[in-house]
Amino acid sequence: MLQKRRLRAAVELPRGIHKVRSRGREYYYWHPGRGTVHAGQPIRLPDNPQSPDFWYALRQAQGITSQIAGDTLADVVQAYKKNQKYLNLSRGSKEQYDQALKTACAAWGALPAKGIRPVHVQTLMDGLSATPGKANTFLGGLRALNAWALSRGLLDQSITQGVAPYPKTGGHKPWTPTQINAAKSKLTGMVRRGVMLYLYTGQRGSDVVMLGPTMVDDGGFSLRQRKTGRDVWCPILPDLAAEMATWDLVPGPYLRQPNGKPYTRKRFSLHFDEARSKIPELAGATLHGLRSTAVINLRRSGLSTAQISDCIGMSIAMIERYCRFADKKTSGKAALINLQERAKNKIVKRLENSKTKDK
Repeated sequence: MLQKRRLRAAVELPRGIHKVRSRGREYYYWHPGRGTVHAGQPIRLPDNPQSPDFWYALRQAQGITSQIAGDTLADVVQAYKKNQKYLNLSRGSKEQYDQALKTACAAWGALPAKGIRPVHVQTLMDGLSATPGKANTFLGGLRALNAWALSRGLLDQSITQGVAPYPKTGGHKPWTPTQINAAKSKLTGMVRRGVMLYLYTGQRGSDVVMLGPTMVDDGGFSLRQRKTGRDVWCPILPDLAAEMATWDLVPGPYLRQPNGKPYTRKRFSLHFDEARSKIPELAGATLHGLRSTAVINLRRSGLSTAQISDCIGMSIAMIERYCRFADKKTSGKAALINLQERAKNKIVKRLENSKTKDK
C-alpha cells in the first residue's frame, strides 16, 4: 500500500536552514555555515514551515529576541496605521479596525507576517464563534490589512482567503408598540431620556451620548456623525420636543452619569441593560433596534427613503433594509382589507340579485 504523501505549499526558506528527509518525514534545522569550519551546532526547528511557531523558533535560533524586528505582523500593522488609506477612515471605522488589529497582534504580533496563513485566522475565528458579530468585525479589519499589505509585498499570500464571516441572523429587531409603551411608562431618569433620544433621532449610540443643547439648530440637531464623519441635520420631532421641554438645561450632553460626567456609549448600554432586566416587556429589546424603529416610524409617516437618509444620516440601501419587513406587512394588511372589501361587495351583490329574482 502506497503511503499518501502530504502536500504543502512551497515556502521560501532563508539561507542557513537545513532540511533533512528521513523515513518519509521532513525535519528542519537552523545550521548556518554548515560544512565549513564556522558551523555551529544545528538547532532543531518545528516541522511545519507554514506555522507561525516555526518562524518564531527560527528567530529565537537566530538570536533575534526583539518583538519588533522589521518583518513581524506587529510591524506590518504599525505601517498600515501610518498610511493615508487608514488615516482617511472615519473615527468609528478606525476604532473597529484598531480592535481587530489589536486582537491579531495579541495572537501573532511577534511572528513574521509572511508566516501567517488563513488556517491561523480561521482558528481564531472559531474561537470567537460565541460572538459572531465580534468575529466578523475582526475579520473585516484583517481583510483591510491583508489587501493593503499584499499590494506592498509585506505578505507573500492572502491571510484571509477562504475565511468566511458568520452569517447574519437578522440584526437588531425594531421595537414593538408594546415595548415602546413600556419604555415610556416604566423607564426613569437618564435611561428613559436616552431611550427617547434613540427613538426619535435614529442616531447611533456614539452620537446619541454626544447630543446636547449646543447642537440644537433651527428645530433640529446639527451634528457630525462619529462613525461616518457625515454632517447631519436631524429634525427634533414634536414628541421629542415635548420630552426635552421637561429636561434641565446644563452645559454639556443631555445624558449624564450619576457622578455628573457624560455617558459613553458602552456605559449607557450597561445602565440600560440593568433597567431592561427589571421590565419583562423589554426582554430582547436592544438600543440599536431603536435605530430601525425610528426609520420605520418615519417611513410610515410618509417620508421617502431619500428624506429619511437626510434626516438620520443613513444610506438609502440600509433604510430599505430596515423597512423591508414593515413595508411588506403594511402591503399585506392593505391587501387583506382589499380582499375583505371585495368579499363584502360580492355578498351584497348576491343579496341584491336574490331580491330581484323574488320579485
